[in-house]
This record gives sequence, C-alpha cells and structure tokens, in this order.
Amino acid sequence: MKISFRVLLPLLGSLLVSACGSSAGEPCKGSTYTCASETEALECRDSVWRAVPCRGPSGCEGLAGTVRCDIRRNVAGDGCAVSAEGRGICTADGKAVLECRMGTLVQVKTCGACSVAGDVVTCAP
Repeated sequence: MKISFRVLLPLLGSLLVSACGSSAGEPCKGSTYTCASETEALECRDSVWRAVPCRGPSGCEGLAGTVRCDIRRNVAGDGCAVSAEGRGICTADGKAVLECRMGTLVQVKTCGACSVAGDVVTCAP
C-alpha cells in the first residue's frame, strides 16, 4: 500500500500575531495557522481554532510566513490539518499506517514494516 506523505507537513497559512495566547476551541477568522507551543499548531477551521499535535522531533515551527508541523510521531485520534487530508504517515513503531480523514488521523492499515521513501509511505506485509 502506498500513500502520499510529507515528513514536515506544511500548514499553508500565515502566522498571526493576534493568535498569540489563543487556544483550541476559541473563535478565529480565516484559514490560518499558528504555533500554540513547540508541540502544537492551531488551525482556524470553521471559525474555531483546532489543535494539531506536532509530536515529531521538529515540533511546530514558524518559518517565513508559514507554519510547519512535524507529525511523524502523531497517533491515531490526533487532529490533522485540512492540508493533510488523504495523506498518510507510519506509526512511530512502524507497524501501521495512519491517514488524515475528516480532520483526524485514523489507522488504515497494519504492516509488518512501514517505511517512507520520499513522499511515499509503503506498508509491507
């Protein structure tokens, strides 16, 4: 099974100075992103801030007007950005594939070994 993948998922949007101190569940405007902390991004979706964990080693970084959220160690049930819909990652133990579906990471496949090569996730039996 091969699924499109990006190691550091770009959350396309601008950093908002006005988002400082914002929390998941609070109102927001537009389609924007911000880092709430080193390990969490916030995505403005449907006028409400939604939490997107960034459990990977690079965490959440604001770079040149964009937000990058490293989701490599995220787990099933974690929130995921609209820009990640349909994309997959390997679980931290390499035994399953998670895919972003309707704003949540769900397990879609169990593997003997899951690996990433470029933008492709491979799930071997």
